[in-house]
Amino acid sequence: MSNVKEVDDRFKRFGTVSFTGISKINDFINHLDDGRVTGTRCTDCGRSFFPPRADCCQCRTSRMQWFDVTGTGRLVTYSRLAFAPVGFQDDVPYCIALLDYGDFKVFGRIAADLPEEELTVGMEMVTAVNTLPNGQLNYIFKKA
Repeated sequence: MSNVKEVDDRFKRFGTVSFTGISKINDFINHLDDGRVTGTRCTDCGRSFFPPRADCCQCRTSRMQWFDVTGTGRLVTYSRLAFAPVGFQDDVPYCIALLDYGDFKVFGRIAADLPEEELTVGMEMVTAVNTLPNGQLNYIFKKA
């Protein structure tokens, strides 16, 4: 019998560039594989988190449940990036944005096929799973 502990590194499949493969919320990747974008909610205080967290910063417990990011969020703000951090240089230009879902906010990218001219603060958008050409998973914002 081997004493080597198996490492759960599913998170290395997230994003254009994965900076970590190990996380306490690795089920997030399984949900993306299933076509679902998910967050977590504390079962004690009801606070919602996106990106998902394994622990609640408000009541300091680890009693979290998954929820699906569904429906529409409102575009709070966006920015067009002409310069990118290491690993994202080939992607520029692209737009990042913040959507407000009421109980939580989601930060991410605008879909590449959505022209910046069509973006208006307050517009309704949806968060959707996206598979990158290299097989990595992320999520993007699309027009509702």
